[in-house]
Amino acid sequence: MEIRTDLYFGDCKEELKKIPDDSVDLIFTSPPYADQRKNTYGGIPPKEYVNWFLPISEQLYRILKPTGTFVLNIKERVVNGERSTYVLELILEMKKQGWLWTEEYIWHKKNSYPGKWPNRFRDAWERLLQFNKQKKFNMYQEEVMVPMGDWAKTRLKRLSETDKKRDESKVGSGFGKNISNWLEREMAYPTNVIHLATECNNKNHSAAFPEGLPEWFIKLFTKEGDTVLDPFMGSGTTNIVAKRMYRNSIGIEIVKEYFDMVKTEMQPTELILFEPNSNYEKTEPKRRKTIR
Repeated sequence: MEIRTDLYFGDCKEELKKIPDDSVDLIFTSPPYADQRKNTYGGIPPKEYVNWFLPISEQLYRILKPTGTFVLNIKERVVNGERSTYVLELILEMKKQGWLWTEEYIWHKKNSYPGKWPNRFRDAWERLLQFNKQKKFNMYQEEVMVPMGDWAKTRLKRLSETDKKRDESKVGSGFGKNISNWLEREMAYPTNVIHLATECNNKNHSAAFPEGLPEWFIKLFTKEGDTVLDPFMGSGTTNIVAKRMYRNSIGIEIVKEYFDMVKTEMQPTELILFEPNSNYEKTEPKRRKTIR
C-alpha cells in the first residue's frame, strides 16, 4: 500500500481547486482565528471572517467524500469586552452551503496559559466543529474507546441484583438504562471532551496544536489508506501524524517558511507491504509540489 504526502504551496482558495471532487476522507484543520497571527497570516477582521472563509468551505465541500468528515478547530475572539459571534454566523452560513453541523467537540487545554483579565477567566478550551455532507458517514468509534477504570470496579460492584437488570423509566416514558450491558466491559466510549495539554513537539509555529488532537480524530473518522487534508497546514502536525498512522495526506500552506520546513521534515513516500519497507526513487510531478 502506497502512503503519499502531497504538499501544495499557495493560498488554499486556489490550491484546493486542484484537488478532485469527492477524494478526501477527513479534513482536519485550524485556520487563522480572526485578528490573530497578523505577523504571519495578515489577520482577518471578525466582521470579514465569514465572507473570507465561505469560498474555502465551498471547495472543501466539493472535495470531501459523501462519507467523509470535516473537523474545524476554531474559537471566537473577544472584541471590545464581549465574545464575537463570527463562529456562530459561520456555522449558519455553512449550513446554507449544504453542510450538516453534526457535532461539537471540546478540546480542554490542561495547561492553558495563566493570566488576569478584568471580566473573565483564562481560556482553557477550544471548539472542534464536526461537519458532514450527509447523515451517514464513516466513524470508527471503537478506535477511541477508553478504559472503564475504577468506575467499573467500585460503583458497579455496589449495585444490587435489581439495579443490574433493565431499569425501566419510572414515569412511563419508555426510556431506561440497562446497567447489565456494562458489567463485564473493560472499555467504554469516550465523551466529546478531549483533554490534552497545549504542549507540542514542534515549537517553530505560532499556533501548532498537539499531535494527540489530529491523531484522535484520524482514528475516529479514517482507516489506514484513507486521505486526510489540512488546508492550513502550518507546521504540518496533521500531515506528520497522518503519515505515522499510514494515512495519505494533503497539506496546503501559504507561508513559504512553514511549507519548506514541512517538506524538509517529511520523508519520501512509503510502500507498506507484508515485508520490510524499501526506499524508492523520488519522482516530481509537474502539476503540484509533492513529496514522493
